[in-house]
Amino acid sequence: MATFRESPYGAFNFMVALGGDQGTGDLGTIIGGFSDVTVGGTEVNYSEYRNGNERFNTVRKVPNTHKVDDVKLKRGLVGTTDLFDWIKGVREGTPDPRQVTVTLLDEARNPVASWRLRNAQPKKWTGPTLAAKGGGEVAMEELDFVCEAIDYS
Repeated sequence: MATFRESPYGAFNFMVALGGDQGTGDLGTIIGGFSDVTVGGTEVNYSEYRNGNERFNTVRKVPNTHKVDDVKLKRGLVGTTDLFDWIKGVREGTPDPRQVTVTLLDEARNPVASWRLRNAQPKKWTGPTLAAKGGGEVAMEELDFVCEAIDYS
């Protein structure tokens, strides 16, 4: 899917598919678009190991487990409780791991890169900050979630 080009892709054109009742992210199944997505990253942990008869007086670095950063989504409050309902269900003892997909689109809205977040589960929901200042701010909600791995294609 990813192809080389001279100029980088813009970070403003993307789709998020949350699975479950939120659907696939396809046209017609979107329940409010996200304004910000922080996919996070991954980090590999290493163990140090050295044989007693090693020629060099140094340790080898042997990869073992890896960990994945939390993922953060932000969107304008659109009158649906789907994100809150997801965390509420988990909070009340119903695990609901999902395959979340974030897809970057080019200027013609064709997919160019995709991140699949395996077994994503909600961790934190933050409601909007409301202030009667008379400004034009949008009421935003945030969802932080954890996942077991990030696959890129």
